[in-house]
Amino acid sequence: MYSHLFQQTGSLIKLILRQERLKIFIWLFSLVAVTLAAAAAYPSFYTDEQSRLAYALTMKNPAMIAMLGPGYAVEEYTALGPILSTDMLIFTVIAVAVMNILFVVRSTRADEEDGRLELVRSLPVGRLSYLSVSIITAVITNLLLALLIGFGLYALNIEGIDLAGSLLYGFNLGAVGLLFAVLTALFAQLAETSRGAMMLSFAALAAAYLIRAVGDVSNETLSFISPLGWAVRTDVFVGNQWWPVLLSSAAAVVLIAVSFYLNSVRDLDAGFIPAGKGREHASPFLQTLFGFTLRLQSVNIAAWGIGVFLISAAFGAVMGDLETYFADMELLQAFFLAEDPDFSMADQFIALLMAIMSLFCAIPAAMAVLRLRGEENKNRTEHFYGRAVSRTRLLGVYIIVAVLVSVVMQLLVALGLWSAMIAVMEDAISFETIFSAALVYLPALWVVISIAVFLLGAAPKAVGLVWFYVTYCFIVVYFGGLLDFPEWAKNLSVFELIPQIPLDDLTFKPLIMLTLGSLVVSFVGFLGYNRRDITG
Repeated sequence: MYSHLFQQTGSLIKLILRQERLKIFIWLFSLVAVTLAAAAAYPSFYTDEQSRLAYALTMKNPAMIAMLGPGYAVEEYTALGPILSTDMLIFTVIAVAVMNILFVVRSTRADEEDGRLELVRSLPVGRLSYLSVSIITAVITNLLLALLIGFGLYALNIEGIDLAGSLLYGFNLGAVGLLFAVLTALFAQLAETSRGAMMLSFAALAAAYLIRAVGDVSNETLSFISPLGWAVRTDVFVGNQWWPVLLSSAAAVVLIAVSFYLNSVRDLDAGFIPAGKGREHASPFLQTLFGFTLRLQSVNIAAWGIGVFLISAAFGAVMGDLETYFADMELLQAFFLAEDPDFSMADQFIALLMAIMSLFCAIPAAMAVLRLRGEENKNRTEHFYGRAVSRTRLLGVYIIVAVLVSVVMQLLVALGLWSAMIAVMEDAISFETIFSAALVYLPALWVVISIAVFLLGAAPKAVGLVWFYVTYCFIVVYFGGLLDFPEWAKNLSVFELIPQIPLDDLTFKPLIMLTLGSLVVSFVGFLGYNRRDITG
């Protein structure tokens, strides 16, 4: 009865898979390789009962629960499987969700916005064919990911990592990834633009993480609202609970049905959330090149700003219990503070948290520059270059906006963390220390921006490589010690060159060198952008 709505779906699947095969391969390879490499390193890192017990006790403090999830009972950490699940599951789930969001936005609303869907719909294809192809491709991708990681973990033959737990780990990732894929497909029907759909999707992901973090620490019932809260309750390698996977899959089926219905009743290029009409006359600031560029990115900046502030505040809110929790645990103090007896656990947690949050802040900063590539691909830069605007001036404005974004994001991280800490800690870390620990990472963010500028000028078709560098930096920060990276490999990440305040003294030499390096790389990007052809 409804078969005409899905006409030529098979042919379109071949088209989408051919178009996206490289991106899918790179994502799958990266996720599987990092997961298996980290898992293979665990036997050499947690070699004795004392190290595993120390890890188990660490995971009972509120700050670590907020970051990684509720974990397991202390006695369960005698095997390596629960340690692997606790350490890696939540961040791997987030990475899989990001993969699905980017893919579905691109293959739904972005293709519609760019006119590709109109071209496809002019052929004898069903009204729901293109959306169904995006969802089917997401199903195939997440299924492959689940199988590769599931059987890959089992093939490592590591203590405590059995076949049932490995498959559950893989299918947990795939189910949550599929849920965010179809949630993005739903937002693609609601929003009028690809940017709007992407912002709604990432806002939902940030909200899911924040709700889970708060719920895991204070009210477990709250965690059941979040798909990420479901994911960390699978008891992988211990109880092997499949209900979160089934719940994520059932929610995905419901969202698919809603997305199909909304897609069938809306007009092409329309959305159920109408765009604001805006003012009738532009302000003098908006009529400037900088004001106009900033206005185009205001929604993105605001969404990321709210997200990083709330996540930082959530971590700050649990810092009050950190010192109290460790006060009477001699084993943990001996294990973690032996090398740094002058620093508290709060100091060490702040150093790690600032590195991770700075990596998150690098994303909107790089996006601010790469927005110019998107405008170029849609032939919108012609409106500037048809007037008295030079390439150097336009690119320079985008870089200024990116630098401004980096500063604002780091300030919000520091403000969120500090404002929550002073409310819950009697002897809170000082204002100067918190803000120094955040702002010291600005040169690293500027290097990431300069890499985006370089690729934009020298290799515009390869601008996506900047995200692989950010991913590499995250792997080094989070897994560098576990994977036993050589020193030269760690130093490829600029975030490793930043002094970790309050653990390290503030030294200006690496900060100055990184800033100068970012200027040189950006200058080369300027030269390339001025000499290359502009799309369109």
